Amino acid sequence: MKNLKLDMIKGIIFVSVIGTLWHFVYEWSGQNFIVGFFFPVNESTWEHMKMLFFPMLLYSLYLNKKQRMPFFTGHSNVKKDAFPCILSASLCGILSGTFLIPVFFYTYTGILGRDYIALDIATFIGSVIMAFWIVYRFTLSCKLHSLQFVLKAAVFATAICFLLFTYYPPDIGIFAVPIQ
Repeated sequence: MKNLKLDMIKGIIFVSVIGTLWHFVYEWSGQNFIVGFFFPVNESTWEHMKMLFFPMLLYSLYLNKKQRMPFFTGHSNVKKDAFPCILSASLCGILSGTFLIPVFFYTYTGILGRDYIALDIATFIGSVIMAFWIVYRFTLSCKLHSLQFVLKAAVFATAICFLLFTYYPPDIGIFAVPIQ
């Protein structure tokens, strides 16, 4: 359990740092069309959800692989599948954290009447922390293991939506660029 906690802390740090850098990659790439599929192309809430989704997906793939392969831990006596529910828990964490971003954002802006950069940052960090707390809890409880296929399908569908809606967003609020 100690290793799992450490992996969650590392994940929070990884997704927070990489997700923050993720915000700027599209601009750094010279607004490369392909890069835009994975990195925010504008300031809409939807595009900011990519900052958690893709970095956490990468970390979750690493975490799942690490959990299944003893050489990642440096110990050949590590039990295979020490945490058999880590994949389903990670998938749930990715979805939960990603969709907490608009929940937190629209809640606080609805109360305060506008957005604040400090609260936007807190929204992102809070969503990352909650996502990894969910991963930790469901990894230990295994309550989502039977839903792994559904969770995989939901993550895949979300990824497809990110790809599709990057350049063809529906005409609804979450896809709108805020007026400054």
